[in-house]
Amino acid sequence: MKVEVYDDIACPWCRLGTHQFHRALAASGAESDVELVHHPYLLLPDAPEEPRPLMDTVVEMFGPHQAEAMVTEMTRRGASEGIEYRFDRAMAVNTLTAHRLRWLALHEHGAEVQAALATALFDAYFRDGVNVADHTQLTELAERVGLDGGRVRDFLATEQGDAEVREQVAAARREGVTTVPRFVFESGDLIIGVTSTETLGDALRKARGR
Repeated sequence: MKVEVYDDIACPWCRLGTHQFHRALAASGAESDVELVHHPYLLLPDAPEEPRPLMDTVVEMFGPHQAEAMVTEMTRRGASEGIEYRFDRAMAVNTLTAHRLRWLALHEHGAEVQAALATALFDAYFRDGVNVADHTQLTELAERVGLDGGRVRDFLATEQGDAEVREQVAAARREGVTTVPRFVFESGDLIIGVTSTETLGDALRKARGR
């Protein structure tokens, strides 16, 4: 069974939602029967190509007091789920290149490797302060989940996958995707935005007919 998720690497709720999905999947005992396929979404399509502190961007968007409250709550929520958010380290940058790499992982290695790469990218962005647009750092992340470093370097040096990822993002917007994460089950059920491990587990059981 395939479950699709629309998400952006720069979305902290997407990091939490996919973590909850994998927890729900492990609890269901259906890990060998279900694959999670990540589809790209760009929260900020015009995000800069050069990294800058994420907190600077958040403060500009929401103001200092609301920004502080938001990151404090997100950090608390993450910790309760076993996720470490380090917003003081995170670097805001355009995520298109990272989405291209996820596209490569899916098409050449399958959903399981793509999911592992997605988790590595989330941790790199939100925990480790990595510039997820940097080709060298992306190559190192890809190698950790089993991709060939030479292939990744050659791929990133081209525009391969660029048009495909942009079209997927455009298609998502045409289909009305405005909030991520957005989980799509084969049953047709949707789970959009903030959710829980329990809700995702219920959706998995329903989709599997159990």
